[in-house]
Amino acid sequence: MLISIVYDSGFGHTARVAEAVAAGIGELREAEARLIAVADGPMDWEALERSDAIIFGSPTYNGLISAKLKQFFEDSTKAAWSAQKWRNKIAAGFTNSGAQHGDKLNSLISMALFAAQHGMIWVGLDMMPGNSSSTGSVDDLNRLGSWLGVMTQSNVDQAPDVALIGSDLKTAQYLGRRVAETAGRFRPA
Repeated sequence: MLISIVYDSGFGHTARVAEAVAAGIGELREAEARLIAVADGPMDWEALERSDAIIFGSPTYNGLISAKLKQFFEDSTKAAWSAQKWRNKIAAGFTNSGAQHGDKLNSLISMALFAAQHGMIWVGLDMMPGNSSSTGSVDDLNRLGSWLGVMTQSNVDQAPDVALIGSDLKTAQYLGRRVAETAGRFRPA
């Protein structure tokens, strides 16, 4: 089972989240994760067509997905959209910003809407929000309280290897495993 992670990462923080998602996919022996950075050049369209699921990732800049992911959505996928080549593929998303909120929900909505226009089946995060009570902490999974996809936060003055906290990366890993499990249920026998 192939699961592609199509993402953009301006400063490396979102790439680190993508790697955590891939680690979660790798927890299933029958699943293979393929990281595809939109900035790295020609897209492997054959791999995307063979994928059982596609997970999208982007930094949130000013409440929006990055220009590079938006360009991929708008300009690059027309042939896949016209022929509905991604119809019934599993889809999910994740986003990172420097702010605790940063209007990340808008980025996830953009990804989910894009997936819907391709006839994909969106998989959200099925966990209660963490850090939402007097006994909670930033170490809780889903500490930013999202259901549509994974939201992570990284301090803008720190490098990617230190900026993201463990609970955010573990939440991303959980999403990767969840998508792989869901895609496995939808695979033809």
